[in-house]
Amino acid sequence: MLRRRHLGRISFAEANDFQRALLGSPDDYVLLFEHPPTYTKGIRTLDEHFLVPPESLDAVVIDADRGGDVTYHAPGQVVAWAVVTVPDDPSAGKLHVTRLEDAVIVTVRSFDPDGRLGVVDRLEGYPGVWADVKGRPSKIAAVGVRTERNDAGHRRTLHGVALNVDIDLSGFAAIVPCGIPDKPVASLQSLGLNVTSLEVEERLGVELEARLGGNARVARVDRSAATTSAERPLLRRLRKAGVDPDAGVPLHSRKPQWLRIEAHMGNEFQSLRTLTEDLRLVTVCEEAGCPNIFECWASGTATFMVNGERCTRACGFCLIDTRKPLPLDPSEPDRVAEAVVRLGLHHAVITCVARDDLADGGAGAIARTVRAIRERAPETNVEVLTSDLKGDPASLQLIIDAAPDVMNHNVETVARLQRAVRPSAGYLRSLTVLARSAAAGLTTKSGLMVGLGESADEVEETLADMAAVGVSIATIGQYLRPTQQHLPVARWWEPAEFVDLAERGRRLGLAHVQASPLTRSSYHAREALSEATPVAAPSRR
Repeated sequence: MLRRRHLGRISFAEANDFQRALLGSPDDYVLLFEHPPTYTKGIRTLDEHFLVPPESLDAVVIDADRGGDVTYHAPGQVVAWAVVTVPDDPSAGKLHVTRLEDAVIVTVRSFDPDGRLGVVDRLEGYPGVWADVKGRPSKIAAVGVRTERNDAGHRRTLHGVALNVDIDLSGFAAIVPCGIPDKPVASLQSLGLNVTSLEVEERLGVELEARLGGNARVARVDRSAATTSAERPLLRRLRKAGVDPDAGVPLHSRKPQWLRIEAHMGNEFQSLRTLTEDLRLVTVCEEAGCPNIFECWASGTATFMVNGERCTRACGFCLIDTRKPLPLDPSEPDRVAEAVVRLGLHHAVITCVARDDLADGGAGAIARTVRAIRERAPETNVEVLTSDLKGDPASLQLIIDAAPDVMNHNVETVARLQRAVRPSAGYLRSLTVLARSAAAGLTTKSGLMVGLGESADEVEETLADMAAVGVSIATIGQYLRPTQQHLPVARWWEPAEFVDLAERGRRLGLAHVQASPLTRSSYHAREALSEATPVAAPSRR
């Protein structure tokens, strides 16, 4: 299976960790994206190929484990990486590079029927793709690839090509691009070709697909141009992603029978509420209006929300308070641990608001909570449900080092709807958080909502990406609109459709898929852990 992903603007570090996670996938991937200003150093880069001190550059400078020399990336450049299986043969890498270059050549020529760029082809003795205008060759695309065996013994490719479309070329002035001092770098725009990066990216994706397996399953983040409208931004973003907010389910319409829940406020429910009030704890069960609160609390389980009850983000589906957060309470980890002990929990779930105001995104406090529970209740399984921590690997490492039994981070929705549903997050960033967690040996979990305008095939592609980066457990539930100010429900998914989604997820290799209209991230969390086998169980520290 070949999967093509259009990922938008992403950092090199996140893209690199994502592609490395894909090394172990049975599927082939073509990844298309652009980077913020970044200099990458291939394995043959010489120090003198930086014409100014690297630390003086207003861009990220990073070592890349690919072939080639130093080059520059920035918006307006289409980057295409292929993670595909090739024959275990010394010539496989060279043949793969040829396919990538062929795709670039055909793509550029398709936009230049009048030959404005001259001859677009390879240049003998030099890597990449060149435009030769009246005998003056200029490099328009760099190539850098490596091959590597995965754990199954298959040889897989990494990295790929970078094609200059309408990039600001001044960034190349700080280096000797690709280690070639006597030949200039150009872009399609600088050579007189009026074409957009999005147009080129789409065509290049098609050409790569044709050469690397064909019939790809495609997913893309929404990158459509901004529009002016009197509508609220939340609804504008939804329309841009292809969903008509006026065609959804009216807020006060009667829910289907399978979504109606009776409130049973028995002794267990009241006891847990008293306990949380006594210990001054916040539960996401109450803050997010979870439909399973009566069932879970009646069984003596709850999901504790740490780092306060005010979130620095305003996702279109969430009921959490978004006023300015208060300082962290240093006593909170011990109070959560005390609640776990009093309740006699076998499986404790710790979630959090997003705290982008904190340097570590609140990761340190989460780690302290895990350790406090370990100290007071060493037999209790601990699951954490975190934000993306702004994609910072050092912050994530704080939680990894605390060794929770389950590391949960929700992708929330399909690629196309990410910007509409959670504008402060990103599809690739979430997958990278999951990939890094799985690579560290943690049992990794993620969740999705449906009913926002996605298709079943889009959900399947998201589940495929989760499985590819090492996720073991997935949850899928129906989105319920909290208020008129939140995203509308596009439709109610029926129970049989959730059964189908769960089966699709299991076929993709997910160890456990909890899917039902009322499923939420922590629903039946203990049972899910018992069914999921981690790649390498972390030691408790």
